[in-house]
Amino acid sequence: MELETDTHHHEAMIPAHNIARVADALPGLGIVAAVLGVVLTMGKISDPPEVLGESIGAALVGTFLGVLMCYGFVGPVATNLEAKVTEDGVSFQIIRISLVSFVGGSAPQMAVEFGRRAIPTSDRPSFNELEETVRKK
Repeated sequence: MELETDTHHHEAMIPAHNIARVADALPGLGIVAAVLGVVLTMGKISDPPEVLGESIGAALVGTFLGVLMCYGFVGPVATNLEAKVTEDGVSFQIIRISLVSFVGGSAPQMAVEFGRRAIPTSDRPSFNELEETVRKK
């Protein structure tokens, strides 16, 4: 069961990891754009300073866009996807812990308690809240 949940988590993380790789490459792409802009500016070396300044400014925009896209857009998307996959995996972990403890010989109430303890503290119901809900069902 642990192998299956790990496999599911690994497969679900593939898109997030791929997007993170793209984000990691964007600053380098910006640097390449800046170098290309400087090379093109060198072809205009005999032009007046206003033209050179505009060309150098355009070259630096490449670096700016690469860094902005990495840390401002693509990187946060990858982080958000990773968080969603991790959040979805918590329910599988709770179910797995409950089932393993029950199959291991724990009483059903104790298996449910082990599962309750696996819930993140921000979402975890108290023992009494869980007990009331189970009795109502």
